[in-house]
Amino acid sequence: MTQTVLLAEDDRAIRHALERALTLEGYEVTAVADGVEALAHAHRTPPDVLLLDVMMPGIDGLQVCRVLRAEGDRTPILMLTALVETADRIAGLDAGADDYVVKPFDVEEVFARLRALLRRTGNGGYGGAPAAPAAPGSARPAGPAERGGGGQLAVAGLRMDVQARRAWRGERELELTRTEFDLLELLARNSGIVLDHTTIYDRIWGYDFGPGSKNLAVYVGYLRRKLDAPGAPALIHTVRGVGYVLRED
Repeated sequence: MTQTVLLAEDDRAIRHALERALTLEGYEVTAVADGVEALAHAHRTPPDVLLLDVMMPGIDGLQVCRVLRAEGDRTPILMLTALVETADRIAGLDAGADDYVVKPFDVEEVFARLRALLRRTGNGGYGGAPAAPAAPGSARPAGPAERGGGGQLAVAGLRMDVQARRAWRGERELELTRTEFDLLELLARNSGIVLDHTTIYDRIWGYDFGPGSKNLAVYVGYLRRKLDAPGAPALIHTVRGVGYVLRED
């Protein structure tokens, strides 16, 4: 079944180039020039994935994200941004985006990130060919996390309902994006085990963006902000030069 992409980009040249490239790749593309049109199309005919430019006149990509997430829409969102500062990327994650590509970009990177997002949602992701959903928790045998019925996980004061995609630390429910939830689930299922960068990239994004990428560090930092609380021990620890581990010290 052909996958549908809603593309919102105000730069006409970029919009037309991406629309053509995505169409040749096998996607069914609806291309619009601003956030108002993007919201209208998303409400009328929900796509399999959204590709949004951050900087657009009127309603920008971040506002589109916020509106859709506030409405409970969990459609995966890939942002296109010329903003390279970490704070700007965090703003996109905070708005509800699942991933981002920095301009100028290679169209093959856009394809790879779209495929990864669609795999994680069970919607296929390569020219309309279906693919099996990714299994975020399958990197290694589970660590000491306790498993209950119905996809429940409990470790170090953290509880996760995998089927409902909800998570709590203590009594506080965490508001997580799709990527943040997948990353936390992976770390929780392997609690006490150091997961290297390559393993995490492969399981969460389905693609290793190389040693220069800050993608993982940004997501880990933002996940820590949501997990950590005054007086509570940190849960996600950096093992310098290797990767990350979830444990309660």
